[in-house]
This record gives sequence, C-alpha cells and structure tokens, in this order.
Amino acid sequence: MLAQTEEEKAKCHDCGAEIDFQDKLIKNGVMLSYEDGGEKLTIFKCLDCYAKSPSLTNFRECEVYSRIVGYLRPIQQWNEGKKQEFIERKEYRAP
Repeated sequence: MLAQTEEEKAKCHDCGAEIDFQDKLIKNGVMLSYEDGGEKLTIFKCLDCYAKSPSLTNFRECEVYSRIVGYLRPIQQWNEGKKQEFIERKEYRAP
C-alpha cells in the first residue's frame, strides 16, 4: 500500500490532506492499521490530525434501513430505481 502511483494518492482519513511519501517513508503523516471483524483496515492521518486524535473513528459505513413496499430493508440492497426514489424523497414534519 505504500507504493503509490500518481493516480492513487493517499489522503488523510480525517481532513483529506494529501499524504506525501519519499521512497517507502511517510513524510507528513502516519499509517494506522486496525482489524475489524477479520478485515484489516489501513488508513493514513496527517500529523496535525494525528496530534488532535490518534485513534480512528467513523471508519464503518452506516447501514441505512428504510421502508419499501411495506417492510424495512437496507437501502444498499435496493434496485437502482428505488435508490433514486429514496434520494428524491422529501421529509415533512407536522407542526
């Protein structure tokens, strides 16, 4: 993962700043590795973000459920038409 090409630049997980490499050394950040349910996660943080918070947060995608055709299902499992319908939904709040 340290061998970066021009197209696949590493970015800070928190702020999105570009992480620079010199050979195989990280110049302006740190690499953090975690294991989550058997899956190995490798992320980068710039030195500023690492100084503020050295731990990794918000690394899991939240699975969103919504009602479709009378029952709850994860939106990720919906077909493209239903996903677009969900994006276009408007929420109304009663006074």
